[in-house]
Amino acid sequence: MLGHIKVDSNNGVGLMGFATLVSEVGKMLVDKQSMVVTAESCTGGMIAEALTSIGGSTAWFDRAYVTYSYESKKEMLGVKESTIQKKGAISQECVLEMALSALQQSHAKISVACSGIAGPGGGTPDKPVGTVWIAWARQGHDQVESQLFHFDGDRQSIREQTTQAALMGIMKILQD
Repeated sequence: MLGHIKVDSNNGVGLMGFATLVSEVGKMLVDKQSMVVTAESCTGGMIAEALTSIGGSTAWFDRAYVTYSYESKKEMLGVKESTIQKKGAISQECVLEMALSALQQSHAKISVACSGIAGPGGGTPDKPVGTVWIAWARQGHDQVESQLFHFDGDRQSIREQTTQAALMGIMKILQD
């Protein structure tokens, strides 16, 4: 079980900068002989960028899907039309489908998927700006983990907090 991930919105990546966090994630992935795939919406590839920002990432990073539109989610990752129509792109169901499909379409053993509202517009009373769903899937494990986040801050801060939470989730999965 993944447990609850806490991200401090006041300082983005918290005490651990992306480089340190990515180094730790990379080391853990290599130790577990695993690669990761990302399926991203609101971050626009920021998680993949973070994971490939340091040397040696070819040892742990397989590929990325940036699926910003409804159509790309359906075409590239097979998200069901009914999921988008009934639950929306910013939903647990959508990110679960994204995470599972990315894993199935890659050589990775771990996937992370996110979809949310980074702002400044686009929020609703039910899904305000800062609402983000993240899901993590792992080959050979039936349970796909997911978590709903409500981040504060501007667009860049929300995207950075999402990236941090995604990376922290990968670490937690690898610790199990």
